[in-house]
Amino acid sequence: MFDFAFSELVVILLVALIVIGPERLPKVARTAGHLWGRAQRYVHNIKSDIANDMAIEEVSQLRDSVSKEIAAIERSAQDAELTAEQKILQARHGKSPDAPDEQSPSVTQSSAVPGKPV
Repeated sequence: MFDFAFSELVVILLVALIVIGPERLPKVARTAGHLWGRAQRYVHNIKSDIANDMAIEEVSQLRDSVSKEIAAIERSAQDAELTAEQKILQARHGKSPDAPDEQSPSVTQSSAVPGKPV
């Protein structure tokens, strides 16, 4: 995080010893250590909160994509069901699924001849 060489740290400690004095230096060092620990915990908590927020966002995006896929599959299943029902109805009425709605020649011939049973 900070680029301090050992010699720079020694110079900083000597200046602190001269400025603060030998009586108060341990208390100041302890306070600085506590503040440094608090700062590290604060940064760690912020990082973990950001990571949690990103994970929640990824999960919501995944949930949205899964729900879209489920809706597409349900539409496909409904289309397949309708197609199957149409084919069943056409088969019950004797229509070929590929043939247009025309009457068969036997039906038109039998209705043209009166008196014969159909």
